[in-house]
Amino acid sequence: MGDLTRNFYVVGVGGQGTLLAADVIATLGMLQGLDVKKSEIHGMAQRGGSVSSQVRWGSQVFSPVFVAGEADCVIALEQLEALRSLHWLKPGGIALISDYRINPVAVTMGRAQYPSNDAVSGYLADVHSISVPAMQLAIQAGESRTNNVVMLGVLAAQYGLNDALIRQALELSVPERFLEANLRALQAGRAYYQERGQDAH
Repeated sequence: MGDLTRNFYVVGVGGQGTLLAADVIATLGMLQGLDVKKSEIHGMAQRGGSVSSQVRWGSQVFSPVFVAGEADCVIALEQLEALRSLHWLKPGGIALISDYRINPVAVTMGRAQYPSNDAVSGYLADVHSISVPAMQLAIQAGESRTNNVVMLGVLAAQYGLNDALIRQALELSVPERFLEANLRALQAGRAYYQERGQDAH
């Protein structure tokens, strides 16, 4: 890693495990011997509102926060939250986006519409991104609530992190009784990247 500081922006909707995903990413940095800082914005998490966290790795990191346009990677657990967060990406950065959709209150109440698939594609036209069927993969792996860890599997593959390292990070971050389910989700995400993710636009 050298002196490179790497910035991760993790975003999702309350209840999706956004903060756990950020905790695992932070732990991964520490296990590599890097200086790590993390900040969180909970928003109205308990009501299904936006939740985000910034994680920074580097040989020496002075601040837990960075500004819009400085994220090396946006990890989004929900599609609309991804679109709202693209401005955090720096030029050449990558967005890892779950294709899962959760209607915000305005959509549920009929005051707004969720963007169509064509609209989403238009927003992402100039963005280096990987769309991941994270919920589908989590269900296939045996536990829908591990969709956040499916995204971590994609992240691990994108950055070439080895299995032992991320397994250790998960062991430190999730209760033992949930570990096997999370490891299956992790491998599902890694396998998806290896099969499909490298075809990202």
